[in-house]
Amino acid sequence: AASFALAYWVIRHKPHIEHEIRIIGPFAYPLAIAVFAVVASAPFSVTDALAIMNGAIFGPVRGTMVDTVGLVLAALLGYWVNLHATNLFNLQESLKRLPPWVKRFPVGSPGFLLAVRIIPGFGGTVATATAAAFRVPMWVHVWTMCAIAIPICAVLTIFGDRVTAAVHGYE
Repeated sequence: AASFALAYWVIRHKPHIEHEIRIIGPFAYPLAIAVFAVVASAPFSVTDALAIMNGAIFGPVRGTMVDTVGLVLAALLGYWVNLHATNLFNLQESLKRLPPWVKRFPVGSPGFLLAVRIIPGFGGTVATATAAAFRVPMWVHVWTMCAIAIPICAVLTIFGDRVTAAVHGYE
């Protein structure tokens, strides 16, 4: 709720935000990428509001690029964190709770990782923990995360840009 409230605030005050970003200059992109990567790598994270904000702030193309780089870095960071913290997450219990259609795939396979990521919120956390626990190659984890997350974030980024244009056109 807090991240969506922040996205609403960014959309509502876009001219002021754009002014502040111009002051930051070239550091705006690395800052946005870093924030996106840290949030997206956290367990049970929801990056929807960040993708909407990136669209409102940077526009649809540059915002999607920020999302993409942030997601790749988040995949790397999330994998590393889960390699060191898998025992903190009760993976076996989570795997038991998965729907039957996901259990058709061998645990740790690319098909499994893609299918699990479709489950909102919970799925990304289980997929990342599974990839680390089963020592899935890092590149497989990165591409399976990005294959699902980039299109979703791109749509939300374009939506954020269009909503911002509509709000400011209405005002």
